[in-house]
Amino acid sequence: MDESTPASLRLGLLYSGGKDSTLAALMLEDFYDVTLTTATFGVTDDWTYARDTARSLGFTFEKLELDSDVATEAVETIRTDGFPRNGIQRVHQHALERLAEMDFDAVADGTRRDDRVPTVSRAQAQSLEDRHDVDYIAPLSGFGRQAVDRLVESTLDVTVGPSEEITRADYEAELRALIAERDGEAALGSIFPAHEQTHVTGVQERNR
Repeated sequence: MDESTPASLRLGLLYSGGKDSTLAALMLEDFYDVTLTTATFGVTDDWTYARDTARSLGFTFEKLELDSDVATEAVETIRTDGFPRNGIQRVHQHALERLAEMDFDAVADGTRRDDRVPTVSRAQAQSLEDRHDVDYIAPLSGFGRQAVDRLVESTLDVTVGPSEEITRADYEAELRALIAERDGEAALGSIFPAHEQTHVTGVQERNR
């Protein structure tokens, strides 16, 4: 590198292999040296789906190991609440903390303006930045679902389906596995509302 050329800023992005985190990565790659990081408790090997997608898109990939105690805490919260929101939020905050502890100048996620979970408040973002001397970036925070879907439709090749059928590497997949192991598959239907998930399979050729 020429001594007059500033070093690239390194950014770690929490990555599931879905449409939101992939779109966030594409938005940031012109400004940062982006590494896609998939958080896992080691419960399943679903993180490999995100790894394969990241590599197919030409991004550097790293696996982010999470603390098993947080998984236990999140599962108990979900079982007590009867819904996943607070448990998933706890895991997301932990994942951001672990990511901020790594050697990155900035950390990011794919949270949107209208997401119910996970979310990152202004106070949480400021605290993360102050404690770890890192920039927190949410490139989709100004985008609603419709705007994201329009961008995805014109940019990405995506597989869409029920959450229990789509191969993806988000927090819910491992938490579901832990709850099913403890309470049986039948318990999942009463805890996790039916919703669609996405798995990115590529970038449309005209946009490469």
